[in-house]
Amino acid sequence: MPNKLLSLHHICLSLGQRDILRDISLELHASSILTVIGPNGAGKSTLIRILLGLQQASSGIVWLRDKLSIGYVPQKLTINAQIPLSVRRFVSLARAKSFKQHTLENIMDSVGALHVLDQPVHSISGGELQRVLLARALLNEPELLVLDEPAQGVDINGQAEMYRLIDCLVKERGFGVLMVSHDLHLVMAKADQVLCLNQHICCHGKPEAVSQHPEYLKLFGNIAATRDIAIYTHDHDHQHGLDGNVCSLKNCERRKA
Repeated sequence: MPNKLLSLHHICLSLGQRDILRDISLELHASSILTVIGPNGAGKSTLIRILLGLQQASSGIVWLRDKLSIGYVPQKLTINAQIPLSVRRFVSLARAKSFKQHTLENIMDSVGALHVLDQPVHSISGGELQRVLLARALLNEPELLVLDEPAQGVDINGQAEMYRLIDCLVKERGFGVLMVSHDLHLVMAKADQVLCLNQHICCHGKPEAVSQHPEYLKLFGNIAATRDIAIYTHDHDHQHGLDGNVCSLKNCERRKA
């Protein structure tokens, strides 16, 4: 398909006598969100490292569309508080080419973090830092956005708002998203496809199908399957900010082809 961004074919990784990943195959297309879920030690972050070329698979094929632009949001980032680095400077360092300051300001505004632009990066909250990391990844206009636990360390309202924001950005900009998450109760309603990983692919498909799959239920239980859909599928006329407070909801329409 012309809008295919990446595909993995029969990826395997072994370290010594231990199998880390076994026979992993998947595809991701533009304007879609693929969320990888699984227990600790399932190989989720390892799969991302292989995709990004940071780790070599033992066997299998990684295919990326020619000249594919990739943005990456790490699980966490430690910044030395002794370095006098502003958020503006921190985000700007990620840009591969020159840009106008209003471009940076527009991106920061789009992720709800414009108000921290001139603050020291070490002084902002965990939720604000996640927004800043997202803005940093967007600065080079990626066709593929890879996120490793983008809402880690954020409260429940902040988590819901982060996933709503990612979904909105996909609809506005049309890039593809490969996301790793532990937030079972939030990600289901904002993913087009869900891949349940536990060294191998336990199940893969639409969220509604995965949440009822025997392998998913075996890993996470009936309670998890119920919560996935219950918490995050109802509509609101408001959204929650980085601090969990209610603020106005911006319109978001799917990008037209």
